[in-house]
Amino acid sequence: MKIQRGLNKEIVRSISEQKQEPSWMLDLRIKALKTFESMPVPSWGPSLQDLSLDDLYYYLKPVKKKESIWDEVPADIKKTFEKLNVPQQEQEFFAGVGAQYESEMVYHKLKDEWKEQGIVFLDTDSGLKEYPDLFKEYFGSVVPYADNKFAALNSAVWSGGSFVYIPPGIQITMPLQTYFRIEAEQLGQFERTLIIVDEGSKLHYLEGCTAPWQSTSSLHCGVVEIIAKKNARIRYSTIQNWSKNIYNLVTKRAVAYQDSVVEWIFGSLGSKVTMEYPGVILKEPGARAEIISIATATTKQQTQDSGGKAIHLAPNTSSRIISKSISNNGGVNNYRGLVKIVPGAIGCKSFVQCDALILDDNSKADAYPYIDVQEPDVQIAHEARVSSIEGEKIFYLMSRGLTKKQAEALIVNGFIEPFVKQLPPEYAIEMERLMELEVGEDS
Repeated sequence: MKIQRGLNKEIVRSISEQKQEPSWMLDLRIKALKTFESMPVPSWGPSLQDLSLDDLYYYLKPVKKKESIWDEVPADIKKTFEKLNVPQQEQEFFAGVGAQYESEMVYHKLKDEWKEQGIVFLDTDSGLKEYPDLFKEYFGSVVPYADNKFAALNSAVWSGGSFVYIPPGIQITMPLQTYFRIEAEQLGQFERTLIIVDEGSKLHYLEGCTAPWQSTSSLHCGVVEIIAKKNARIRYSTIQNWSKNIYNLVTKRAVAYQDSVVEWIFGSLGSKVTMEYPGVILKEPGARAEIISIATATTKQQTQDSGGKAIHLAPNTSSRIISKSISNNGGVNNYRGLVKIVPGAIGCKSFVQCDALILDDNSKADAYPYIDVQEPDVQIAHEARVSSIEGEKIFYLMSRGLTKKQAEALIVNGFIEPFVKQLPPEYAIEMERLMELEVGEDS
């Protein structure tokens, strides 16, 4: 089912009615729509002038119901995900897998051994129905609908995504994985992911994003909210390989409580324009944040605007932001980051490093760091570097029998090593292959 193009109150009501949501969610959607309509399109970042919001479809339901048995997924959709190796990866590597196609989850399953420990891994629509009190307590608590224009849009028309709850003391040893796929033209995908990791628990969550090339633009506008309770640890890894007609405008944020650890690991390879700045609010003493990213812009039509945010609200919290970018064939990379330390947050530590690798004379890399320190008793460090592939290194590697392309690929893979080493081995290998393809693309 595809709702008409454009967005209005009737479409928002229709989405909510089809999902049979409680009245409070419909009320929130309507408020978010009004907020979205009242906010201007951001002008401080990459140009969004070619994104026509009125021409998009805001909801497309590809199946009548979500499946928990892979063979029951419709054949055409199943074929798409089998090309991405989803069934094999689920069997070999993951505790649970979700697959979203267009606006809805088409498959979602958690292995029985983790169900028995009380872990909840559902699509977000089911989470609202099955855990209404927990859902209502945390939905919008980290990213309120008025946070920014595209968070408001997501809050108005959200559909799909994952709802995760890890009970106290449970350390899940296998990652959970969700895949997002946009197949239709001029579609907006607006998943909402809500993850709650209770005291002393541990989780690694992976997200993969793909779409085929279309001649018209589509929009991916997700929101991720994470709550890391006392002594919890979560790593959220993303490999985004959208086709280069996709606008990827997302809001991702976590709240870290006492002695918890939040890690954002994201690779941004595709899309026409990406605006992505995962953030952590370090709310209680001892909380730690790490944000490691790699972004590639490999055509003159591509802009990657990414970075990270660490907001220190409590003493003795720490953050580390490592950003790597590769620009080629006229591509543009921007680092945009924020470190904020409020008065009284003594003993805080923060380190920011942004490195840019530019492979030709037509590409560009800029950095826009913002550091707001309102407490003198802290340690802050920031460093940035822009470099190119040195001819001497290429010559040396070629003298050892490598071709020029092989030598360049080896240098690039060394450059992204801090990101790759954070991934599971099977993902690290795939990431290196993707990187070789991206860097080797012609404009």
